[in-house]
Amino acid sequence: MAQSIAPPSSAAPASGAAVPTLPLKTILPWAFFFGLLMLVLLYFVGAEQGATSLFSGTDVHEWVHDGRHLLGFPCH
Repeated sequence: MAQSIAPPSSAAPASGAAVPTLPLKTILPWAFFFGLLMLVLLYFVGAEQGATSLFSGTDVHEWVHDGRHLLGFPCH
């Protein structure tokens, strides 16, 4: 029959060990930065080269063309 193998005693947490926490002040700027970065990326993939185009030409459209189809945005 199968035997269960107990983890080594060094892998088990100490009885009084607390889980380390990060203060909100350290996480909030990074969360805001990545959220803003995702919104900019979503704009370029979903809306650039349309009615709200910031750049002339079709360069941005060609760079994000496959991403548009992957995310379900119509482009042609």
